[in-house]
Amino acid sequence: MNKTFLRFLIIIGALVFPFNLEANSPYEVTSPDGSIKVSVNIDEEISWILSMNGGCIAGPQAVALDLGQNGVLGKDPVLRKYFVESENEIIKTNLYRKYEIIDNYNELHLEFENNYKIIFRAYNEGVAYRFKTSFEKDIVVNTEKAQFIFPGAETVFVPYIHYPYGRYQTSFESTYDVLKMSEIQPDSLIISPLMVKTKNGLSVVVTEADLEDYPGMFFKVNEKADGFDPEFANYPLEEKQGGHNNLQSRVTKRADYIADTEGERVFPWRVFAVAESDYELLDNDLVYKLAAPSRVEDTSWIKPGKVAWDWWNAWNLYDVDFKAGINTTTYKYYVDFAASKGVEYVILDEGWSESTNLLKTIPEIDLKEIVNYAKGKGVGIVLWAGWLPLSRQMDEVMEKYARMGIKGYKIDFMDRDDQKMVNFYYRAARKAAESKQFVLFHGSYKPTGLQRTYPNVLTFEGVYGLEQMKGTDYKDMPRHDVTLPYIRMLAGPMDYTPGAMDNANFVNWRSIYEDPMSQGTRCHQLAMYIVYDSPFSMLCDNPSDYLREPESIDFIASVPTVFDATVPLAGEAGEYVAIARRKESNWYVGAMTNWTGRQVILDFSFLDKDKKYEATIFADGINANTAANDYVRKVMVLDSDTRLPIDMKNGGGWAAVIKEIE
Repeated sequence: MNKTFLRFLIIIGALVFPFNLEANSPYEVTSPDGSIKVSVNIDEEISWILSMNGGCIAGPQAVALDLGQNGVLGKDPVLRKYFVESENEIIKTNLYRKYEIIDNYNELHLEFENNYKIIFRAYNEGVAYRFKTSFEKDIVVNTEKAQFIFPGAETVFVPYIHYPYGRYQTSFESTYDVLKMSEIQPDSLIISPLMVKTKNGLSVVVTEADLEDYPGMFFKVNEKADGFDPEFANYPLEEKQGGHNNLQSRVTKRADYIADTEGERVFPWRVFAVAESDYELLDNDLVYKLAAPSRVEDTSWIKPGKVAWDWWNAWNLYDVDFKAGINTTTYKYYVDFAASKGVEYVILDEGWSESTNLLKTIPEIDLKEIVNYAKGKGVGIVLWAGWLPLSRQMDEVMEKYARMGIKGYKIDFMDRDDQKMVNFYYRAARKAAESKQFVLFHGSYKPTGLQRTYPNVLTFEGVYGLEQMKGTDYKDMPRHDVTLPYIRMLAGPMDYTPGAMDNANFVNWRSIYEDPMSQGTRCHQLAMYIVYDSPFSMLCDNPSDYLREPESIDFIASVPTVFDATVPLAGEAGEYVAIARRKESNWYVGAMTNWTGRQVILDFSFLDKDKKYEATIFADGINANTAANDYVRKVMVLDSDTRLPIDMKNGGGWAAVIKEIE
């Protein structure tokens, strides 16, 4: 990654002289625009308050790390020195939703006796803090104290976890319950990120960033029901193979500590993204900016794109002269389809190999033939892999299939985020990068910035996505679909797996495992390719259906998966969303609504002035409320003065490709 730096240092504290380190004095840092302030109080414990425009958003809230024999960092603290550092940096990346990211912040460093420091960083769009330790030997972290107190909370978007295999064994796929603090179930674990809406109209998303060699953070409501306490999975001591097709490792015994780690290190950032309007969250880059920079020196070989997917559509090909299924002929047909539409990849999902041996393909699959056939068509092949077999065979698998020409792996069913599992993510990303292969993580916890540290990590699941429309009870997906961009997507890219061609309204939708359908309109599905961030984006439906819908598949194939600029246009979590993205000189605009149809006026002032543009538009058809497949395609001329009313039907959407007129 190329960077340009503008950096200066302002020292406002001194060394160990006690006269300028009063124990009860607040130590403050503000955002560059002055709107957000962090105030830290040091007494018997360390606590802090987050405020915006003079009003308290969160706090007072205490922080501490219990290191057992190394003491409790944050208890009876003795401050040695402090200073504020400011930075204004441009981060450049070609694997994100924008090419240039402005990383402008002020940072308060508080250094204490007993070998630790706490860093508070204030951005215009939120704040974050982390511990830093400098012990010579390894340390054991018994637990971490962090409080997330919201005295002005109005409602909370709560994604409860589902743990049929144990309290910390979850796929991290949940919808959002919109609740008052008093309505949240005590002792129920909640996935991060979550969103709090305050009485004064602010929206705050809480999550974590730069999670490495440490367990992920869950939430549970505190005893006063005015905020949340974290909970972490303790370190696994004993495990037993089991779970889906024997691909998982279930923890049967855990230690009484959460991490055993290096003594000299930084800990994960605790992140508070703040917005006065929900739609500002659509372009919040805090997690990416807080992640460790890239450890992959050359990223030119990493090619984002779309992938024809087999599992959701259950290999249900028709109008073909062969038996469709998990076999060589079927995948060559998928390759032909991908090549004909400019789709970059085809994935072989579960079933191509023996369940627990990724080095042995099933008799019906000639993998080398498929790879060579795809190579001749300009299509890359990606392999699905259960995490436990891959963990055990990682060197052999990646070396063998890299030589064969496999481009990457979809790694699945981790379903944990304890320290040991988090370390697996880093090991898989690092090894894949060495083999010049990419990965996407399914059955995964939410992103915390690994995609910046290892840019060959293209996307993550960790989302209740379209695959849940197979064999599940009814969930309100259109509402969920327009909640995700404000909360889960703030953490990073998400593999929702869009692209259904069989679309249904509220009355007609059914859960059919072998022949699934989506909730909402066709344009709701098309818009996802613009609204949702995912550098590696699935085409969930089967080639036979796409070939019968040439306008839809041509539109999907034309939308990039990474962009040069992102502009939020309008929206409210759980209600609707509208966003514009630019790739080179072309713009792409997507909008979606919940089951409530609505008119939204789109402002095209983001277009270059004094230029004309031609927009190819996909809009809900007049009968889309009853026939959700109904849409209209039209072409019109736009410019920067255009204010365009768009009508979205129930569960509807709107999408456009906008090109400059030469």
